[in-house]
Amino acid sequence: MTVMTQIVLAAALVLSIIVPFGYYLVGEKSRGRYKTAIGVNAFFFFGTMLIAIAVMFAGSASVQAASAGADGGLATGLGYIAAALVTGLSCIGGGIAVASAASAALGAISEDQSILGKSLIFVGLAEGVALYGLIISFMILGKL
Repeated sequence: MTVMTQIVLAAALVLSIIVPFGYYLVGEKSRGRYKTAIGVNAFFFFGTMLIAIAVMFAGSASVQAASAGADGGLATGLGYIAAALVTGLSCIGGGIAVASAASAALGAISEDQSILGKSLIFVGLAEGVALYGLIISFMILGKL
């Protein structure tokens, strides 16, 4: 990727943030105007990302062939995707579990303060889900 392409992509990213919020700040502050600003921001940001991806993968064929042969190929790529999915999904699940367990624990503690230890154990068990996913992703990465 050339320096000029990098400058254009950086400018497009900065403008995708400045222009929509400038549009919002200049006019009257209504809810419809805010939604329009967020929509324009998302359109420009993801459009810029798609252009950047297209530019990155538009290299010469010899560079792509050399980089594909250097690593393990499809198996290595799928291993990295599996490790990322395990970590991400277990953290999302752990976050959902902690959200419900912690809110219930706070409500129970406000009623009876003697159950603080029991409620902390349940919240800790919910956090363990994310740790188990992280351990599994390390195991997957160790096999690559």
